[in-house]
Amino acid sequence: MAREGKERQALRAHFSPLGIMECGCDEAGRGCLAGPVVAAAVILPKRFAHPLLNDSKQLTETQRELLRPIIEAEALSWGIGVCSPEEIDQMNILQASITAMHRAIDQLVLSPELLLIDGNRFRPYPGIPHECIVKGDATYRSIAAASILAKTERDRLMLELEEQYPGYGFAEHKGYPTPQHRAALAELGPSPVHRLSFRLL
Repeated sequence: MAREGKERQALRAHFSPLGIMECGCDEAGRGCLAGPVVAAAVILPKRFAHPLLNDSKQLTETQRELLRPIIEAEALSWGIGVCSPEEIDQMNILQASITAMHRAIDQLVLSPELLLIDGNRFRPYPGIPHECIVKGDATYRSIAAASILAKTERDRLMLELEEQYPGYGFAEHKGYPTPQHRAALAELGPSPVHRLSFRLL
């Protein structure tokens, strides 16, 4: 763990002072049984700071919703990418998560010089080098910002799916494998937005 921390510090020291335009990328919904996987890509101003900015999993829903419009307003550029449950079943969740990140990067109006990817796996994006950082959403502001946009957008989509497919509790568990969700699956069977390649029960 100490070595990993030094590597992160070295990355920060190497890139930030050079003024390289970094883009943070993260996804939400990878471990869910239903709904899409959603990714975000965010380029923040070098001096952007907010006292609440952190990995989205460390924030409350209220804090995430507070930060989202601030990030969208202050970011130099940001994008959202989505992979549907059908695509997840076709290509597997890892490839779908990476594809969603690529789609988010496609939406940027600026071309970053470096992609900072949360996690340890990524498929190279054409023309832009990348670095994979385990737990990067707790280390880099741009990745933390991307995690917040991805999470809030996915939550919004799951609320829409709650209206289309009532009874599963999507508004509460957002598609994650909670006991409530498993019970609804046992009673109702899978909906059209469940990931059939996953172990649902």
